[in-house]
Amino acid sequence: MDPLSALLAKSAGVSRGRAGTPERLTVHLEATLRAAREVRRRVGRIEVADAAIDRRFWEAVALAGLAHDAGKVADGFQDMVAGRTRRWGERHEVLSLGFLPRLIPPDLLPWVATGVATHHRALTGEKAEDLETLYAYADQDELNDRFGTASETAVAALLDWLRSTAAADSLPLAPLPADGHALQPLVETSHRLLTDLLARWTGGAEPDDGLAAVLLQGGVTMADHLSSAHRHLRPAQPLDAAFRPRLERHLGGGSAALRSHQRAAAEITGDLLLRAPTGSGKTEAALLWAATQVADIAERTGGVPRVFYVLPYLASINAMADRLGALLGDRDAVGVAHSRAASYHLARAIAPEDADTGQASDADDEPCRADAAAKAVSRAAATRMFHETLRVGTPYQLLRAALAGPAHSGILLDAANSVFILDELHAFDPRRLGYLIATARLWQRLGGRVAVLSATLSDRLSALLAEHLHVRPLEQKAPVTAARHRLRTRDHHLTDPEAAAEIERRLARDESVLVVANNVAHAIALYDTLAPAVRERHGPDAALLLHSRFKRGDRTGIESRITERYGTRKTRRPGLLVATQVVEVSLDVDFDVLFTAAAPLESLLQRFGRVNRVAARPPTDVIVHRPVWTTRRGHSGEYADGIYDRAPVEAGWDILTAHDGRTLDEDDATDWLNTVYSGDWGEHWQQEVTRFQEDFIRAFLTFDDPFDDRAPLAETFDEMFEGTEAILAEDRGTYEDALAQAPGRAGRLLADEHLIPMPHWAGALTTYDRRLRIRVIDGDYTPEYGLTAVRGLPQQVYQPGEVL
Repeated sequence: MDPLSALLAKSAGVSRGRAGTPERLTVHLEATLRAAREVRRRVGRIEVADAAIDRRFWEAVALAGLAHDAGKVADGFQDMVAGRTRRWGERHEVLSLGFLPRLIPPDLLPWVATGVATHHRALTGEKAEDLETLYAYADQDELNDRFGTASETAVAALLDWLRSTAAADSLPLAPLPADGHALQPLVETSHRLLTDLLARWTGGAEPDDGLAAVLLQGGVTMADHLSSAHRHLRPAQPLDAAFRPRLERHLGGGSAALRSHQRAAAEITGDLLLRAPTGSGKTEAALLWAATQVADIAERTGGVPRVFYVLPYLASINAMADRLGALLGDRDAVGVAHSRAASYHLARAIAPEDADTGQASDADDEPCRADAAAKAVSRAAATRMFHETLRVGTPYQLLRAALAGPAHSGILLDAANSVFILDELHAFDPRRLGYLIATARLWQRLGGRVAVLSATLSDRLSALLAEHLHVRPLEQKAPVTAARHRLRTRDHHLTDPEAAAEIERRLARDESVLVVANNVAHAIALYDTLAPAVRERHGPDAALLLHSRFKRGDRTGIESRITERYGTRKTRRPGLLVATQVVEVSLDVDFDVLFTAAAPLESLLQRFGRVNRVAARPPTDVIVHRPVWTTRRGHSGEYADGIYDRAPVEAGWDILTAHDGRTLDEDDATDWLNTVYSGDWGEHWQQEVTRFQEDFIRAFLTFDDPFDDRAPLAETFDEMFEGTEAILAEDRGTYEDALAQAPGRAGRLLADEHLIPMPHWAGALTTYDRRLRIRVIDGDYTPEYGLTAVRGLPQQVYQPGEVL
């Protein structure tokens, strides 16, 4: 009997192949080798990695992928996967090292050993789960006892198979010594190699060596995950040389349909800074630029460059994904890379226009939600496996590459030789912006290209980007068009009775009125005052409230009702929307008048854009109210309505009051931003961005200790970029019922419509249900008002400015 036929890599319960079928070890190792080749074809040559490994980077990835699980030959592991014992308890990747000296050429041995040893665990760390803690300080007798025995026949047969498989794939091999296949004891050899790796990588690696090592780890983990999941990478980039004629046909009129800045962007090879007004075709210009970079990088590296379109807000990301899918004529070509990607796919899977696709249906003739959820989860998982070559997402997902390790190094490798379109950079605070610029510099170092897009970008930020990213500026002046807005300022706060009286007068004229507050508490108070009369006059959907503290399902319903009543392409109807900052970019709406609290100019310009959106009417009023300066829990200084730093808001307010009554044009925005950023605050802002950029590089992107466990830092990322979510205590039963509608992640996706977003610090106000694996809050909630109180807050009675 062939001794290899009995060796398993995965049990029937773990295997992701055919249901109930275990996976043989040699089958998995060969599939991982094929996946490594697939990753190589996708990424192409990486100059920094090849330089560090003497142009043999992909050979090291392939050999490490081939040998990464060889240690599963151990009797203890085989007993575990066969169900004869419950747990083995040792790290198979450490035992895999024992095969390498008889397989790998000496010059590649340290690199291949690095890829094998680190594909599951950190080398060093503080949580007692790293390989150093587990094995470095044990003596040989202890290690022999812990790892146990391995069949000598199986070990010899596996080594022979590894050598013949590598030779068949034209991979380099170590010379076979005179004693043939005779092996040193696996455990002893493994421990010696692990000791060498610890000495190599914990003493301060050279910058290029450390980066190459993390990229190598990424290649092995990508290949392992692809082979385990039986998935493949999409082989082509839809934004290629054929995109320009496709876009010209879409626009009509051939090349003449393109505007001058779009044609100019398509001719640039290199990094780009594009400033162009709203409605000028900025997105199309960026895509034309990206197609040019794809062709150039592909020719230079032999790979298939990925294109990442990066936006700061989930709603704008979803809209962009839809837009790109429609433009390409293939929605499946576009991946959505953010924390709510599965929800995005579920919403589209159960859309009314998809109801006749032949999929299973529920009794009410709607597409079966359980089937739709399973498909949505699978599609999101494909994106996490790097399937699509065109992806729209948040910078958060890409920044996590800095955490490296088995979970995130693949993200870094996937970024090599890629194209990045960064839109709406002005939306990020100095820390996030500094981190993003630092990471963009690394993308460039890895052979990538970066474009920054904006309609309103201060000259100071433009200069900062030119200095650090060396982007080539391209500017499209706004065409002469009818003015859309007339600026008004009010010397009282948005929550004052005088403001409510003015809003009520506009509502009485049957106008559509948008009111934007800076925090949830103010929005609820204003809605409480204004909504009853509007609803009585025009019906229940005429007054709506939108903020960030609604259940996912309820918020989706509210946004649909808002778009139906106030959408840009709809006939305008009278009514009221009271909202917070969530309205700035998430909805394509058009109102007759805006009343807003003072905020930073960038935010105000976005709010202005929700009024007279396409200049179809004479200039309409945008009315800005004086801010109230308050403290903020846990922070020093003063803030506008407890949200925004005082300095930029105050500088912007001074500009606005100086132009009270003026009709605005597109050039005003840049001039005003330059004024705000040219003062002391602007200098401080630039220093902060630079400081955070340097801090991020020093802490994360030097890779001088590439395999230390960075998992504890993941909490910091969550605090910065993601909040938390919770369900109401009263929804426990409903949430559990939704979980039961479909197995695994699909059921959790269906239950997610009951989640309420919370700021990260609010996690302390929740309890954790270990059985349901969800945070729970005891609060007051209605579908109309959202979350209005959480019991346990120090202040439960509403006070103006208190932030929920």
